[in-house]
Parts: sequence; C-alpha cells; structure tokens
Amino acid sequence: MTIMVRARTTAGRAGGRGDALRAAFAFGALALAAVLLTLAGPARAATYKWVDEKGVVHYTDKLPPEAVDKATVELSKQGIPLRKTEKALTPEQRRAIEQEEARQREVAKQQEEVARRDRALVSSYTSEAEIDLARNRSLQTINNVIQSSLAYTEQLNKRKAEAEAKKAQVEGKPMAATIDRELDGIDSELARQTELVAQKKRESTAITAKYDADKARWRELVAAKVASDPVKPAKVSGGGATAAPAPGAARK
Repeated sequence: MTIMVRARTTAGRAGGRGDALRAAFAFGALALAAVLLTLAGPARAATYKWVDEKGVVHYTDKLPPEAVDKATVELSKQGIPLRKTEKALTPEQRRAIEQEEARQREVAKQQEEVARRDRALVSSYTSEAEIDLARNRSLQTINNVIQSSLAYTEQLNKRKAEAEAKKAQVEGKPMAATIDRELDGIDSELARQTELVAQKKRESTAITAKYDADKARWRELVAAKVASDPVKPAKVSGGGATAAPAPGAARK
C-alpha cells in the first residue's frame, strides 16, 4: 500500500510539472505573438503628408476626400517616406505633357534621320571628287531634257510661222478655221515646253544645292572622324581623306 501511494504521488508530481511546462510554453507563445504584433504595428501604420490649396502642410493618418487629388507622401511612424503620389493632372496639363512628349518623339525621329543620312553619305563617297561626279551625272540628265525641249520648241516655232503664213493666204476661206486650230495646238505645246524647261531648271538648281550641302557635310563628318582618331590623322582634300604616315615611317 505504501508503494502504491508513493507511486501515485510521484505520478502526480510528474503530471504537475508537465502542466506547468505546457502553461509556460503557452504563455511564452502569447508573449512572442504580442511582441511580433507590437513590432509589426508601426510598420503597417502610416502618416500622410499633404498640402492644401492654401499651402498649409497637413499630417493625417487617413487621407480626407479633399486630399485625394493632391500630391501626398506616405510616411512611416519614424518619418521615413514610404510612397509618393503625384498630384492629379488637369486636362490642360495632360495635353501639355502629351504635346511635349510628341515633340520629343519628333525631335528624336529627326535626329535619327540625320544620323541615317550621315551614315549613308560617309559610306557612299570616299572623296569630294566622287560627290562632284555624282552631281554632274544628275545635272547631265536634266540638261539633256532641257536641250531636247529647246530643240522641239524651235521646231514648233517654225511650224507656227509656216501656219501663220499659210493662214494669211487663205484668210476668209473655210481652210482658215483648220489653220487656227493647228495654231492653237502649237501654242499649247509651246507653253508646255516652256513650263518643262522652267521646271527642269528649278530641279537643276535644287540638285546643285543638295550636292553642295552634301559636300560640306561630308567634310564635317570626315574632319570629326579625323579628330576622334589621333593615331591615324587624315588630310581632307579634293581627292578625299588620305591617312598620314605613322610616326617613324620611312619616307620615299
């Protein structure tokens, strides 16, 4: 009997220690959760900084309706900026921004076009003489058209003179009407040839200006390339860009 009592007492003591351990563990878990919630609370809580229409700065834990469209800064409890929201734009401001973005895109497009033309110019010609040759070829084609038109105009004028002489001989007769129609056709063709010659001369002037501009730009590009490559400087001349001999090279 004594042994049994002792066994029960020992078991009761062991059970008491287990309950105490479980209670201590539960209390520790609750304490840890409370600490974590305390630490997480300031991270979630925030303060909003915003300025009203009169320029007064406000600090609130919630954004009022009048601050929704204004620029705001979300701050932590330690005053550290977490997020910034820009002020809502008016329709006029949005249009201004869109127009500026469109202008910048157009400028970038023009710059890319200039760069493309520069690359084509440098890759197409190795000397100013080649540019002059290309210009002369283009002008020769136009000049051929002008000379052909002038020769045709001369023939038309001869036909006109003959028709006018013939008309003088048959003045007042039915045949005179036929000659009048012929003269009208000749005059129309003379006017067309005159306009053709004027157009080709304008084209000739434009082509000359274009190639002069190409030559000037080509010089600039070659000079810039020479300046950026001090190891192999080049001499720009009518014959093109010629690399200078390297230092110490033998001269003939």
